[in-house]
Amino acid sequence: MSSQDIPEENLPTAQDEHGAVALADEENPFADPGLPPHEHRIQDIDERAAKRSERTVALLFTLSMVATIGFIASYVAIPIDQNIFVWPIGHISALNFALGLTLGVALFAIGAGAVHWARTLMSDEELVDERHPIEATPEVKAKVMADFKQGAKESAIGRRKLIRNTMFGALTLVPLSGLVLLRDLGPLPEDKLRHTLWKSGKLLINQNTHEPMRPSDIAVGSLTFAQPEGLEEHDHDFQREIAKAALMLVRIQPDNIKDKQTLEWSHEGILAYSKICTHVGCPISLYEQQTHHVLCPCHQSTFDLADGGKVIFGPAGHALPQLRIGVNDEGYLEARDDFEEPVGPAFWERG
Repeated sequence: MSSQDIPEENLPTAQDEHGAVALADEENPFADPGLPPHEHRIQDIDERAAKRSERTVALLFTLSMVATIGFIASYVAIPIDQNIFVWPIGHISALNFALGLTLGVALFAIGAGAVHWARTLMSDEELVDERHPIEATPEVKAKVMADFKQGAKESAIGRRKLIRNTMFGALTLVPLSGLVLLRDLGPLPEDKLRHTLWKSGKLLINQNTHEPMRPSDIAVGSLTFAQPEGLEEHDHDFQREIAKAALMLVRIQPDNIKDKQTLEWSHEGILAYSKICTHVGCPISLYEQQTHHVLCPCHQSTFDLADGGKVIFGPAGHALPQLRIGVNDEGYLEARDDFEEPVGPAFWERG
């Protein structure tokens, strides 16, 4: 139904104080009812109610501060492997539960306090302002500054010191949660990426049989995987250490070894190389005994084991590190030293 279908006696017959069209005509077919009369809140007319709202807001900001302190305390005090039962979720990490709960309460309390402050204590009068050109005139800039000062005055932030101080405290403490989380970025690696568990005298342990190996255990043309003596799968740092120390052994006729150093670091043609691809760290497991090449299954980087593990194809940036090996007095294969080059992909401080 258009305004022309409405009986004339039911249409507004005047303009409001803001200049809004209150009477429908041909140029303005839709009447503007204007703003409803302003109704004062209880806090506007009763200072005791305003004080109650002030204390409520301050309580929420204080709760946020307490929750933030609880977040930091939980992060420091709760062991990472501790589990608790929470109905109806079940068994979950106590640390994750505590961190999520305290951080959620800290953020919620700040938001709830700000909303309650705005709804009960800040000015709620609606103002109508005509549109103006995008480019601000000096008069507009002056008006904006005046409005800002008026808004600051109406927010009562200067007069409501309890709210102001607790709000600043809550906003100051919450970012500390993010600073504490930076602990997960450390500790600094120092030179840990340059070293593995291999060292002089460390026995080569077969990853399948978990037994030390003799030269006779490795046939020409075979591929065998090994790990350092003393590294067990149930160790808490097993995955981190095996990712650096995983070894592959191949046996080549000494006459087929092209590189002099490669031959010197071998034992009766048994070569020990890092199993970790130097591209992105995938484990190498494909060996072609006729060519003495190994292939990374992830991105097809190919290395020549008879020639110092050099890259002959693919995206890998450098050769596979070779481990110098020999035999001990009992005839078992052992390492003569650690890798001379860091294993795996390049990193920014490798040089």
